Amino acid sequence: MAEENNQSAAAGNPAADQQDKPQLQFSVQRIYVKDLSFEAPNSPAVFQQPFKPKVGLDLNTSSQQVGEGLYEVVIKVTAQVTHSEEGTTSFLAEIEQAGLFRIAGIEGAQLDHTLGAFCPNVLFPYARECVDNLVNRGGFPPLMLAPVNFEAIYAQKKKREAEQAQQQGAQTTQ
Repeated sequence: MAEENNQSAAAGNPAADQQDKPQLQFSVQRIYVKDLSFEAPNSPAVFQQPFKPKVGLDLNTSSQQVGEGLYEVVIKVTAQVTHSEEGTTSFLAEIEQAGLFRIAGIEGAQLDHTLGAFCPNVLFPYARECVDNLVNRGGFPPLMLAPVNFEAIYAQKKKREAEQAQQQGAQTTQ
C-alpha cells in the first residue's frame, strides 16, 4: 500500500514528471579579490588641510564562462575622492571583486539576467567592505558606499542595447 501511495504521489507531482529535464542549480563556489589598488598621490599634504571630499564613483560588471557550468562575475569599483575646493586628488581606490558561480539549468535571457544582476548583488557587499577597509587603512575616514540596485542597472543596460539595435536596424534600412 505504501508503494501505491508513492506511485500515485509521483504521478501527480509535476517535479517527478520532469526528472528528465536538468535541475536548476546555483551556488557560490568562491568569492575573491581579483585586483586591488590604492593611491594617495598628494599625501602627506592632504592630511594637513580640512578634509572636504568630493566623491566620484564608477561601477562596472562583467562575466565570462570559465568552465562547464562555471562562471566568473567581476564587479569593478573605482572611487576617486578629490578635495572639493582645490580639485586635487585625495585618494583613488580601485577593486575588482570577483566570484565563481556554478549555474546549471538556466539558459538564454534568464542566464544573462542572473550573471548581470543577481550575481553582482551577491558580490557587492564584499566589494563595499573591501573599499571601506582599504580607504580606512590609507588614513582616510571610512567610505561607506550606498547599496546599489543591480536590477535597475541591468534593466537600463538592456534598454540601451535595444535602442542601439533599433537605431542600427533603422540605419541599415535607409
